[in-house]
Amino acid sequence: MAEKLAYIDAKTAGMFLTDVFTALGAPRDDAAICADVLICADMRGIDSHGLNRAKPIYYDRIRRGTQATKTVFEIVRETPPTAVVDGHNGMGHVIGKRAMELAIAKARLSGMGAVAVRNSTHFGIAGYYALMATEQGMIGFVSTNARPSIAPTFGVENMLGTNPLTFGIPTDEPFPFVLDCATSITQRGKIEMCERLGEDVPAGWVIDRDGRSRTDASGILKDLTTDKAALNPLGGPGEEMAGYKGYGYATVAEILSSALQCGSSMRALTGVKDGKAVPIPVGHFFFAMNVECFAPLDRFKKNVGDILRQLRSSRKAPGHDRIYTHGEKEYLAGLDRARNGIPLPPAVQTDMLAMRDELGLRQYRFQFEGEKAG
Repeated sequence: MAEKLAYIDAKTAGMFLTDVFTALGAPRDDAAICADVLICADMRGIDSHGLNRAKPIYYDRIRRGTQATKTVFEIVRETPPTAVVDGHNGMGHVIGKRAMELAIAKARLSGMGAVAVRNSTHFGIAGYYALMATEQGMIGFVSTNARPSIAPTFGVENMLGTNPLTFGIPTDEPFPFVLDCATSITQRGKIEMCERLGEDVPAGWVIDRDGRSRTDASGILKDLTTDKAALNPLGGPGEEMAGYKGYGYATVAEILSSALQCGSSMRALTGVKDGKAVPIPVGHFFFAMNVECFAPLDRFKKNVGDILRQLRSSRKAPGHDRIYTHGEKEYLAGLDRARNGIPLPPAVQTDMLAMRDELGLRQYRFQFEGEKAG
């Protein structure tokens, strides 16, 4: 087993994941999309949703038969600016990309485009799809529901998913404004990272059935699936730190990701029925707004850039010499990782070797294997 942090370049990582998903039965073009979404997360510094999740979320679910590798993208209801899609338990990344492409196409014709999806699967970082809109000079909004994790304010039962409300807005800077975060204080992926790194979870992220804080990562991950632990909403428990706001935003995301498309929600997304693993039929919501219908794109992008530059140049708090705007840290992470590679904790290295060996992808010999041998 590898024992230290290693690095891999994005191109090699993407080729490897494409071959993994292809070997599992996905059409190669679809496999490449799945790989691209995961590597995008790593290149933006969102390690909780990249290579770290390739095996435990996608590979293992496909292996046990709870996720299909052949994706059927069925439009079941449509108007010029809207559509409802059934993903038939296919690859969420593929469904997500096609749904946002459809929303963008509708926005070109109608000014705005909205696509609601049901019966999908985990689609990686929501920011990937918001970025698709910004690349076309549009504002993108993306949301999804997920396995129940968040307890409502004054509750202790995990009812809502971590449910992001994600925005992408084009600017005149080298990077767009992208707000991509959960409506809980944290998400499962970060707790998974804590477990893999052998670290405790910060106090305040998770509560037990008695409302007490939990910090044991391994126990939390197990108990989130058995209703013995729940994530706090953004803001924290109760109302003192405005946790009701995160609770409300998570509920909005749940509604947008299930009610419009007549899909599944909350406790119907546990992934367990009669003690057996079953598909998790999550829903998504994609929205694209054509900026040119409101203002000249170049002028809009400069206006947005001016707002962000003013925020960054405002007075700094003692002990801090820099203010960031959303999307900036991810842009800087991308520059760093383009030079130095994507960091791989030991547990992720082990997962990569396991997938390679189980699928017979012998053409891959990773650098960290040579480092260990030396």
